[in-house]
Amino acid sequence: MATDSSAPADLVRLYTDGACSGNPGPGGWAYILNHPASGQTRDASGAEPATTNNRMELTGAIEGLASLKRPCKVELITDSQYVAKGIVEWMPKWKAQGWQRKENGRFKPVMNVDLWQRLDELLAQHKVKVSHVLGHNGHPENEACDRMAVAAYKALVADRR
Repeated sequence: MATDSSAPADLVRLYTDGACSGNPGPGGWAYILNHPASGQTRDASGAEPATTNNRMELTGAIEGLASLKRPCKVELITDSQYVAKGIVEWMPKWKAQGWQRKENGRFKPVMNVDLWQRLDELLAQHKVKVSHVLGHNGHPENEACDRMAVAAYKALVADRR
């Protein structure tokens, strides 16, 4: 990616995605981390043999944030409404309610609470702005993350044969 000398030195863009073959089934996650001021980019991906798409979407965000070595301004770009709305809208309520959500007037445990709590810890270390993009809609980094996540779980499945 190109260098942007006008970009703040502490700004990073984190693109994330998750993918699953079956839900549950084997799944993969990926992220691309871009530092506009220097033009540097790094990425990573991984897979799990039995998971869900939502868990992989969360894992992509978690792994990307966990890779940061110091507090940053982070623009987290995801195609997952679950991750985007979870961070911006749902998580503050869940935390206030002891990581419970209301369903039919009753409190129920939050799904994937282990990952939401880990994400919450990482979000607290940075100043994060969440942006949602449409998946499979030509966004270059989102498409690249999708390819990486799919390749990660396909490699895992192939290795297990």
